[in-house]
Amino acid sequence: MTTFNDREKAFEAKFAHDSEMQFRAEARRDKLLGLWAAGLLGKSGAEAEAYALEVVNSDLVKAGTEDLVAKVAGDLGAHSSAEAVRAKLAALLPEAKAQLLTEL
Repeated sequence: MTTFNDREKAFEAKFAHDSEMQFRAEARRDKLLGLWAAGLLGKSGAEAEAYALEVVNSDLVKAGTEDLVAKVAGDLGAHSSAEAVRAKLAALLPEAKAQLLTEL
């Protein structure tokens, strides 16, 4: 094994780790968004958790966040707008990453 091969494997491992962490952070962000939206809809407890899981699953259908924004904005109706949902998504990503780092 050469030094070059070792470095290549290290970069591959780092890329895989970073990709997994980004996926987990986005899933956590989506859950936080679902809990936020559930609160606006007057849901709490198990009902809010179930809605948050539904939101997380809706983001797994297509690449990107527009399907998620459309679902949440549609569910919220007059309670919020698509722009507000996008802003909340952007605000929740750093919070989700911070939560994941504290769990490690």
